[in-house]
Amino acid sequence: MSFKSLDELRAACLDLPAGSDTAAGAVARRQDTLTKPPGSLGRLETIAAWLGRWQGRDMPKLDAVKVFVFAGNHGVTAQGVSAYPSEVTVQMVANFAGGGAAINQLARIAGAKLDVIPLDLDHPTGDFTQVPAMDEQAFLAAVSTGYDAVTKDLDLVCFGEMGIGNTTPAAAISTALFGGGAEKWTGRGTGVDDAGLKRKVVAIEAGLKRHADSLSDPLKIAAALGGRELAAILGATVAARKNNVPVLLDGFVCTAAAAPLARLHPTGLAHTIAAHVSAEAGHRRLLEALGLPPLLDLGMRLGEGSGACLAINIVRSALECHTRMASFAEAGVSEK
Repeated sequence: MSFKSLDELRAACLDLPAGSDTAAGAVARRQDTLTKPPGSLGRLETIAAWLGRWQGRDMPKLDAVKVFVFAGNHGVTAQGVSAYPSEVTVQMVANFAGGGAAINQLARIAGAKLDVIPLDLDHPTGDFTQVPAMDEQAFLAAVSTGYDAVTKDLDLVCFGEMGIGNTTPAAAISTALFGGGAEKWTGRGTGVDDAGLKRKVVAIEAGLKRHADSLSDPLKIAAALGGRELAAILGATVAARKNNVPVLLDGFVCTAAAAPLARLHPTGLAHTIAAHVSAEAGHRRLLEALGLPPLLDLGMRLGEGSGACLAINIVRSALECHTRMASFAEAGVSEK
């Protein structure tokens, strides 16, 4: 899919399938027959129904699970917003390829295939304090790359990112979408000191002021203040919905990348689950604003899809209970 205009992308974001009530209902009914008090597996039961709804199956499956890590570089790092230099993005992509990153280990343990997609790393986005991060063509190209990555044959996907400086665009997008001022959404990212934190806030405030004319439109916000990897995550989230593939969202950057879809469509992120709440300051607030309760709270702030990958194991556990537990009748256990 190659989106030719913001209007074409907007139309895609507004025309989203609702999922299968029939499949979700069948999953819920089976849960009530299994050898346990009703509702006693808590969110494991609702996760099974969520899988059923978005896969359209009363017996969901997790045979084809993939983790996508989108990587991009950011011009706003010129404002001193990161503790690490931009070349680390390229170096970490090489580390992913060599199997040496945390996400490599977590994907292997979770039984997921890892797909790392770098996006024009030699050409950082514009410094959004001075110019739009991406013009319309660059934004749509990144969205289309993400959209094309998610295919109908997948049973579950996780989205993650790599991009030095990208908590600054994430905080800028969150501020633009939900208000409250930059300080509310801005955290230390890779570990900036107090002076670095102040520089992040100043940069975001400058970006919001410079692009004030775009702040009424979630897609223009994502283009003006975001990054290629964030745009790709947005496109991938839309494609997953169109292709009936449930999604585990990773941390603050990933959630901020998908958030414009929630502002465009009232149930835009219904096919997603927040895998975890990160230690980054704005993430918990963003999840609350989106109505997405996280599965895990482990104090993580790595990115890479690491928290989402951990949550795959919870989703697999939910599915195993749903498909392999005996019913009261099958086990010969008396019901109350």
